[in-house]
Amino acid sequence: MNLWAMNLLLDLKLLLLIAVANGTPVMATAALQHRFAYPLDCRLRLGDGQPLFGTSKSFRGILLALAATTLAAPLLDLDWRLGTLIATLAMAGDLFSSFLKRRLKLPSSSMALGLDQLPESLFPMLGASYFLALTVMDIVVVVALFFVGELVLSRLLFRLHLRSQPY
Repeated sequence: MNLWAMNLLLDLKLLLLIAVANGTPVMATAALQHRFAYPLDCRLRLGDGQPLFGTSKSFRGILLALAATTLAAPLLDLDWRLGTLIATLAMAGDLFSSFLKRRLKLPSSSMALGLDQLPESLFPMLGASYFLALTVMDIVVVVALFFVGELVLSRLLFRLHLRSQPY
C-alpha cells in the first residue's frame, strides 16, 4: 500500500473514532431516554442566567463516549489510548460548543452551523496530530468529512426517530 493510501486509511479510522465518540451519546439517549442522564453541569447557572452546558450534556453521555471510543480503537488497529484521547477531546469540543451556545442564549440541542461540528472534530484531530504523523491536509480532510457527514447523518437519524431534531 502506498503512503497516500495509508494516510487516507488512517484518516478514515480517525474519522470513525470521532463519529463513535460523538454518536454514542446520541444513541444512548435514543436507547435509554432520560435514564441515568444526570446533567454534567449539575444544573449550575452562570451569571448570565444560562446553564453552564445545558441538560443535554450528561455524565452518562461522556462516560459512554469514552468507553465506546476506547473500545473501538483496537478494533480499528489503533491504540486504545488514542481512542481515549479522541473521545476526551471530542467531548471537550462538544462541551466547548455547548458552553458558547448557552452564552449566545441558544437553547439546548439547537443548531449552530459550524459551532456544532468544528470543535468536536478539530480538537481530537489536533490532539491526534501530537502522536501521529498527521499533516494539515489530514486534519482539514477529516474535519470537512465530519462536518458534512454530521449534517447528513443527523437528518437520517431524525428520520429514524433516533434524534429529536433534524440537525
